Amino acid sequence: MAAAPDVPSVLMRRALLFAAAVAAAPLLSSAPVTAQEARSTADFTAPAQTFGRVSFDARSLMIDGKRLVIWSSEMHPFRLPSPELWRDILQKMKASGFNTVAFYFDWGYHSPKQGVYDFTGIRDLDRLLRMSAEEGLYVIVRPGPYANAELTRGGFPGWLVNQRAPSRTDSPEYLAAADEWLTQVNAIIARHQINGDGRGNQGSVILYQIENELAATTPAHRRYMDHLYAKARADGINVPIFHNDQGRNGYWTPEDSPVDKVVPGPVDLYAFDGYPGGTCTVQGRTTRGAAAPDWGFYGPGGAKGGASASPATPGFMAEIGGGWFDYWGSNGGYECNAVQRGERFQRVFYGVNLANGISLQSIYVGFGGTSWGWLAAPVVFTSYDYGAAISETRELRPKAEEMKQLAGLIASVPDLAGMVPAGVPAISSPNIQVYHNRSPETDARFLLVTHKPSNGQTNDQFTVTADLPDGRYVMPMTLNGFDAKWLVAGVDLAGQRLVYSTSELQAVLPASRHDVLLMYGRAGEPGETVLRFAAQPDITVLEGDVRSTFDAASGDLKLDYEHVGLSRVRISGGGRPDLLLLIGEEKEAARFWRQGDVLVRGPALLRHAGTERGRLLLTGDTRESTPLELWSAAPASSVRWNGAVVATRATASGSLEALTPLAGPAAFALPVLSDWRVAPESPEARLEFDDHDWQTIDNRAYASNTLRPDGQPNMLMDAYGFHEGDVWYRGRFEGGPEAETINLFYGAGGAGMAQVFLDGVFVGQHELPSGIPRPITTGVAAFDLPEAARTPGPHVVSVMVRNNGHNWNLDANDFHKEARGLVSVSVAPRVGPGFAVPISWKIQGRAGGEDFADTLRGVPNNGGLFGERHGWHLPEFKDGDWRPGMVGEPLQPGVTWYRTRFDLDVPAGQDASIGLAFGDTDTPRSDRAYRVLIFVNGWHMGQFIANVGPQRVFSLPEHILNHRGRNSIALVVSTDGAPGNVLEDVRLVTLRNVRGGVDVTTRAQAQ
Repeated sequence: MAAAPDVPSVLMRRALLFAAAVAAAPLLSSAPVTAQEARSTADFTAPAQTFGRVSFDARSLMIDGKRLVIWSSEMHPFRLPSPELWRDILQKMKASGFNTVAFYFDWGYHSPKQGVYDFTGIRDLDRLLRMSAEEGLYVIVRPGPYANAELTRGGFPGWLVNQRAPSRTDSPEYLAAADEWLTQVNAIIARHQINGDGRGNQGSVILYQIENELAATTPAHRRYMDHLYAKARADGINVPIFHNDQGRNGYWTPEDSPVDKVVPGPVDLYAFDGYPGGTCTVQGRTTRGAAAPDWGFYGPGGAKGGASASPATPGFMAEIGGGWFDYWGSNGGYECNAVQRGERFQRVFYGVNLANGISLQSIYVGFGGTSWGWLAAPVVFTSYDYGAAISETRELRPKAEEMKQLAGLIASVPDLAGMVPAGVPAISSPNIQVYHNRSPETDARFLLVTHKPSNGQTNDQFTVTADLPDGRYVMPMTLNGFDAKWLVAGVDLAGQRLVYSTSELQAVLPASRHDVLLMYGRAGEPGETVLRFAAQPDITVLEGDVRSTFDAASGDLKLDYEHVGLSRVRISGGGRPDLLLLIGEEKEAARFWRQGDVLVRGPALLRHAGTERGRLLLTGDTRESTPLELWSAAPASSVRWNGAVVATRATASGSLEALTPLAGPAAFALPVLSDWRVAPESPEARLEFDDHDWQTIDNRAYASNTLRPDGQPNMLMDAYGFHEGDVWYRGRFEGGPEAETINLFYGAGGAGMAQVFLDGVFVGQHELPSGIPRPITTGVAAFDLPEAARTPGPHVVSVMVRNNGHNWNLDANDFHKEARGLVSVSVAPRVGPGFAVPISWKIQGRAGGEDFADTLRGVPNNGGLFGERHGWHLPEFKDGDWRPGMVGEPLQPGVTWYRTRFDLDVPAGQDASIGLAFGDTDTPRSDRAYRVLIFVNGWHMGQFIANVGPQRVFSLPEHILNHRGRNSIALVVSTDGAPGNVLEDVRLVTLRNVRGGVDVTTRAQAQ
């Protein structure tokens, strides 16, 4: 506190030290270091290709002839089963500066049975695409047929597992199935294309992807790709078509690519993906062992050089890593990965991409969401948070603030679209490299300053000398630690001429009283901005310590300062419109939002800004009591925030400032979960259970690539129409002396499990290994049978298999057809031949199989537990005859259900994220072994595996959860019954709480 008056003198000393360092820097080396040098990887003479309103050349995509940097963020609507909240995510993406959203569509999510498709409710893609256009976002669609996306079967429907024909090829049987899906989904997409569909429908879809990461390139695969392209065109797709090449192999480039060793295919654009930069360690520490690769202008070129595989089309990354997925048994990596691929990583890696001419970048993912029900592939657990900029709880992470700033530059300087390499600047430090690009139309410049290599972490002060549009300049700069700076020069901005700046540009606003430029830099670092005028302007420093000099010969006004708080400088005269220059330290500038013709400072989120009869209408969120300040392009007679009038006053900065802060959210209490009703399950294990309506295991066609012992029947769950969750088997045999052991070969996905009973008595439980990123998904379980098995007479062995997802088919080898459920069962003596005791089997899974009744919740929601088949998970189920119970009480082996009800009363006008937590949330695993399926108002929102982890808190989105009314929870606990293997403390927790949000107008989807 006492030191505050000395800040200016401290800053002056810093400036003097910096100036001395800059002056000395050239003396430390005998010659200046050169910057990054480009190679001839792009054909700038190639003609533009036009698809209606969408066109492109080697430099960029164009909409209506205007060059654009496509700055995209991916979300998966199937991982947020609350359609009202899709708009929340889209608004947050738009507010964070993205101009495009990318969507995978999950074939299996929409098709429970061959020939049956559902695009209603949570599956309403028309609604999704309409929302995207309403929120001002272009759309990239990725309908497959294969998606991957860490989905069970990679997005293939369950029924496709029974198809013996090879998938992802030109097999007629597979193509017929794929065409079913494409006919349905293409009809929806076509209606929402930016070019329209010729029938009066129009939207914002600008690009269409066929297949995904297809690394098989045989003639059969080429014919398959030809078919997909032709099918899309026949279905009315009229925007450019591309494929996403896994890992830059040069596969599926346009036919005319002249690059050696590429694999051409039926695409208009070449796109590829990449996840550079490493991941966190298992101890949760970030790593910086890899530099940002050059996958374009400045790279090695060739078929595997990224964008260089297709010289006539713009650099296009259909996926650039925005996080990473996490696996069963890890230590919990999402928060670390949010940092690993978060602040500074984004500046370095996405900036290097942009400098390399990759003018289409799609962040995978911007919002991950929840793999609810049985959506997940074996490689992930319920949460698909991904460490994304928008968390699973819909919170904007700090990395989103940085993305907003980077996107602000892209939006403010249209010249960035279509830039090409420029001259090579000189750098005074060998620790630094500079990428220098220019616009052929305007000569505007982009300079990306990074360490050399870009993952360097030294603190450096240096100069960059470059021939810029307005002359040759020596620019003093600072780069501390792992970082990069996105700088522009020679740019016209709202009537101003920016010669150069060592601060980064975030926003430009032609405002009612004067233009506004918002610049920022790292806290405490020096900065320099040069503007050009015809005559000496008048300078008024409204706030902060900013020094200025004017060179009459050149017309350059140079401003020197340190990035501390927020400085405000008013510049008038000099032959240009009046200007307010805002110069902030990075975190202060992150408080600003630009929407339309308004620049707003203060709230946690600005969703929309518009005018109506002179009134300025703002909507957004606050996390706490928050000041509000705004600049508007047009005069405003009044201001409203979320519909409420805000009293304001005019400031010397030309802004309007709220007289009182915007209100933050009110706290609210969550109920304690109590009054549990409890019922044992697993009646299927009992000898006398009636299984007359179960299906009989037989020798039907076997489509799996998992080998089974010769002569055994087809026991796989998929063969009988059961594709998700738990499945039960009952096998009858005659007791005798040979019935000593039972050996099960089964498939169950990541951290899958099997339980075995004999005549209702628990025999044992087996779990597949966990704690490895690519889990082992099949296993063998061996148990000794109790003495009762050797007594003469009929016996029943009952087996429950929990299928935690089918494998993906990433390598196009039908890996998704690996066995699920039992493969074979041998009852035999300890010494002697296997399969000695004949067994006749029956099987039961989800009620109705592929013809299930609950079309509201759809494919992922249910498996084949007895309680599920009889509606125990549904809110309307009557549990009055169940006994009262308590969390933590001893449990029998098998399955036990807990149910309770509770009321919520989240204050109106607030958006909260509420979760369900188990036990000690500070540890990834428990010292007890049990599993819980979580049903909220009938929706299966996740699986907790106490001894495997790492997830202990489960996000329950509004519309699944009724925030203002009655709710039900059903917990389905599976355990081996060992002492201590009991349910831990279960409680509701508030994960985020803001005032604002989007309208969720319907009741929870409980009814």
